[in-house]
Amino acid sequence: MSSQLSMNRLLVEMRAMQAEAMAQPLPGKLQANEQNTEGDVKQVTPSFGDMFKQAIDAVNTQQQVSSELKDRYTRGDTTIDLPQVMVESQKARVAFDAMVEVRNKLVSAYEEIMKMPI
Repeated sequence: MSSQLSMNRLLVEMRAMQAEAMAQPLPGKLQANEQNTEGDVKQVTPSFGDMFKQAIDAVNTQQQVSSELKDRYTRGDTTIDLPQVMVESQKARVAFDAMVEVRNKLVSAYEEIMKMPI
């Protein structure tokens, strides 16, 4: 049950990141005809690749935080509690597992597309 709650929480966080990413233009990612007549730049919808990279970066950051907490705890830092280390470790694991599943779905979709007749 706890795993299901963690997955739901991760899904909510990923949706929040998606909404945030869609609300902000990506710098330097302009395509043809994306400037109006006054020279102002229109807001650009992020590509799937950019959003996927952001998700991967978020997972990487979560893993780095978890690793740093583990290191600090093993060195005897008294400001770090074992439950805090374990929670961060599980967050990192769930985030990584979710990212692996997304990657597997992408590979499966790619293989399916490649099997389609032209």
